[in-house]
Amino acid sequence: MKKRMHQIELFTKYPIEVQQEWFERLLEEGRDTAFGKDHDFDQVKTVDDFRKAVPIRNYDELRPYIDRVRDGEDAVLWPSKVKWFAKSSGTTSDKSKYIPVTKEALEACHYKGGKDLLAMYVNSQPNSRVYAGKTLVMGGSSKVHPLSEDCYTGDLSAIIIKNLPGWVELKRVPNKEIALMDDWEKKIEAMAQSTMDEDVSMIVGVPSWTLVLLKRIMEIKGASNILEVWPNLELFMHGGVSFKPYAKQFEEIIPNPGMNYFESYNASEGFFGIQDRNRADDMLLMLDYGIFYEFLPMEEVGKDDPQTVLLQDVEVDKNYALVISTNAGLWRYLVGDTVRFTSTDPHRIQVTGRTKLFINAFGEELIIDNAEEAVSRACRATGAVVREYMAAPVFMTNEETGAHEWFFEFEVEPRKLEHFVEHLDTALKEVNTDYAAKRSFDLTLRKPQVRRIPDGTFYAWLKSKGKIGGQHKVPRLNNDRKFIEEVERLAGEFSEFEV
Repeated sequence: MKKRMHQIELFTKYPIEVQQEWFERLLEEGRDTAFGKDHDFDQVKTVDDFRKAVPIRNYDELRPYIDRVRDGEDAVLWPSKVKWFAKSSGTTSDKSKYIPVTKEALEACHYKGGKDLLAMYVNSQPNSRVYAGKTLVMGGSSKVHPLSEDCYTGDLSAIIIKNLPGWVELKRVPNKEIALMDDWEKKIEAMAQSTMDEDVSMIVGVPSWTLVLLKRIMEIKGASNILEVWPNLELFMHGGVSFKPYAKQFEEIIPNPGMNYFESYNASEGFFGIQDRNRADDMLLMLDYGIFYEFLPMEEVGKDDPQTVLLQDVEVDKNYALVISTNAGLWRYLVGDTVRFTSTDPHRIQVTGRTKLFINAFGEELIIDNAEEAVSRACRATGAVVREYMAAPVFMTNEETGAHEWFFEFEVEPRKLEHFVEHLDTALKEVNTDYAAKRSFDLTLRKPQVRRIPDGTFYAWLKSKGKIGGQHKVPRLNNDRKFIEEVERLAGEFSEFEV
């Protein structure tokens, strides 16, 4: 780990050189693939050549190549055999995505990221005893791909668990059989029963599903907090969704001021960022994982010929869509996430949202980062704790201006709902000047319409879409009303819900 910390320091000092080296290595590996031949990689000498030869593609646009890989064709996107596909759909699409995971990506990116996260944590906490106990991993589900006996699909976490080296298994709970269960309702119960008597010192998982598990364990044990069950718990490694809305619940369940929370940015497409300082709210961009980065300014998104910037040209506090070329054979791939740089020496980022998760029905350009901050402020001001939420536009009519409609499930109710709405609206104006302008005199936007919906509504909605567990999550901002109207119908089946 000490040796690796030295290597990390090197790429933070020489980021441009490291990225150029990886660009050249990736290009060399891809020359003799079908994709490389189709895009004349043998004629590409510079990054500018590369950008001219290869258009930016999203999943649907790259899918014809991926389908060929899934059908068993070799050397389509990457020279080595692809045995694993990370199934990634999210709630914004009804179609599953099958992201290729090569041996190189698994070892030099995803596993490396997990080890580096531990290295950075121990480096920041030299007195840590995290290795004295067990690591609880909230895994996904895995199924054998129907087209081939040795080709697997599943959540990325399941692929990682399925291929972990033996020595890791000695410290990880629960066992693989439970970790890879498909039925999440049964899985939570099985995980609770199998881990509650272990000495867990570290948890790895998505905040929402981790909370479900911890609450079930406390219920079985009759414990008032999780430290009564696991007194040596010291670290929660989280990712997948913003931690802000869940922070207060974790503080109540784990009432230890010395508890540590470290964030990672690991997607099916690659491991991108790691929190490298305790109590920080940003992550170090990992530059030596077999990924070449480009950054697409938000004003370029959706253009016919979008122009990216490279690492040396990024600006602090500006939102970019992430474009990657990787050792999994993803070439100029638009991930769908947006990031903001908090620093360029070294390069640290925050995930600000998704290119598809926003509300911009009236020119307000509300992104998830704005929403999370505003909800967090409203909670602090009113004593509320939010379990889940969703927002969508209410479009203008001849009689009324537009608005944003918000559905909330509360863990702890606000003292007065109208005060919660006032603080939410005020905070949105403070964090987003476009929103504030549209709210002026209610000319374009009225005050947010906030509804309290019955407990379990969002869970029922996810379940109705077959998206329980793993990294499935509620799409909190939507630019149309499709999802929020589905949730509204379900909420009506529970009971009348309060406005």
